Amino acid sequence: MLKPAPGVSRLRPYEQGQRAIEGMENPTKLSANESSHGPSPAALAAYREAVGQINRYPDGSQAELRRAIGEVHGLDPERIVCGNGSDELILLMARAYLQPGDDFLISENSFEMVRIHCLAQGGNPVVAPEREWRIDVQALIDSATEKSRLCVIANPNNPTGTYMTGQELRRLRSGLPPDCLLVIDGAYAEYVDRKDYDSGASLVDAGGNTVMTRTFSKIHGLASLRIGWAYCPPNVVDTVQRIRTPFNTNGPALVAAAAAIRDTGHVDRARRHNSAWLLRIADAIAAMGLTMAPSVANFYLIRFPKESGRSGAGAAAFLIQRGIIPRPAAANDELLRITVGLDHENEAVLAALADYMGQEEPAAPVSAASQPAQGAQ
Repeated sequence: MLKPAPGVSRLRPYEQGQRAIEGMENPTKLSANESSHGPSPAALAAYREAVGQINRYPDGSQAELRRAIGEVHGLDPERIVCGNGSDELILLMARAYLQPGDDFLISENSFEMVRIHCLAQGGNPVVAPEREWRIDVQALIDSATEKSRLCVIANPNNPTGTYMTGQELRRLRSGLPPDCLLVIDGAYAEYVDRKDYDSGASLVDAGGNTVMTRTFSKIHGLASLRIGWAYCPPNVVDTVQRIRTPFNTNGPALVAAAAAIRDTGHVDRARRHNSAWLLRIADAIAAMGLTMAPSVANFYLIRFPKESGRSGAGAAAFLIQRGIIPRPAAANDELLRITVGLDHENEAVLAALADYMGQEEPAAPVSAASQPAQGAQ
């Protein structure tokens, strides 16, 4: 009988968040941390124009998008590799550097696809616990051994929304074995407005064992186009280019992404909207007697104390009855993750949560909402 590779047998398929509510048209979908502002008008215009050329193969060198990224972020385009979302770039790092029996380090809350990609390569997961919603640098360092070949962390992290400072990142890099590749997943980096935050580019420049990945799926609003990029040391670029398929990114996505990243005004408006609403949401959540992780991303994680008689699953069911789709955590009934939306969407969420907390009998959870939030995009 045909058998898959040993690592594949250890996997469970990725579960996407709930997308629809039966019997309801156009619900408010706040389960996947998508941009509430959508893409830049410039990106839409570029995409529409590029559609007329879909009979042609895309530029396998990704030159124009790499040039645009380099211009906006002040990076060397020759050290940028683009992929089918940052997801594929993490996969390429695992394929390039992880062999069967090697360890890969992840934090307690991490993007589920990291585990899937690394397990499929035959890697052994080593999970470091977190402390007070945040990645514990010392726990990661203490978990490293001579078998550690890959460490992947998200900064900001998901589903907590908390971040590591630049000082913490540098401490992590110096504490890991030199032959352990550190991958910093910055999917939500553009939302952060803290002075002590470091995206990781400086660490990439400092040596040959750190990579920073980014995506166009979040603040740029191009989730459907599946486009991301990585900033790498020259030695990693050379390695990854040997295994990257020549047309891993499609033509319209490349063109739209180049226009999107150059529209810095669109990004700034989305960031300011998000930051303002995080403050308002945090105050409202605290007034309800709930705990919210100090998020700097475009989502927030709420904890429902057991003594309150309320739960994440119960709140999810209540919100779904109001036409709002959040992301509950299947493994922890106290937690609920919600994306920051537009003004009216956020107002509706806060009103629904206040009603849920104030009602006499909590709503019964509905199974359709019980999707895992941990590490989910």
